[in-house]
Amino acid sequence: MTRTLRCVAGCLFALTVLVSLCLSGLLSPAVAVLPSERLADPALEARARMLSQELRCLVCQNQSIDDSNADLAHDLRVLVRERLQAGDSDRQVLAYLTSRYGEYVLLRPPVKPATWLLWFGPPALFVVGAVAMVFVWRRRRAAAGAVPAPLSADERQRLARLMKEGTS
Repeated sequence: MTRTLRCVAGCLFALTVLVSLCLSGLLSPAVAVLPSERLADPALEARARMLSQELRCLVCQNQSIDDSNADLAHDLRVLVRERLQAGDSDRQVLAYLTSRYGEYVLLRPPVKPATWLLWFGPPALFVVGAVAMVFVWRRRRAAAGAVPAPLSADERQRLARLMKEGTS
């Protein structure tokens, strides 16, 4: 019993450490934004950070420009801040960057016919997989409950012969 309790306690401790590390990584601010990039106006800086988290670094795969240390990400962060200081709205900044770099720059592309597969493909695959699993489960359940057909006379004779050979 004590061995089991020690094992459970060890697992709980390891799980707690793992969750703490994951949460500390999620809650920590991005280190890629340099102090020289930050705007003096806290409201504009907050908008810039929100926009930077929505934009993909074109050098790094699936990383926002807010998290990336790449030179291009730095340039994009500076460009976002320049556009905000010029008085652009968030939509105007996103539209400007999308016109310049394409929709790939957006971490969350808009829902439109060209991106339907991206948005609806994974849920559709999940539904198809779940339906397939239900069909397989039902088929196996029906097969397990089915009574096999009785052996024919030839099959009984062959079985008897095989059993006789196996015992000798």
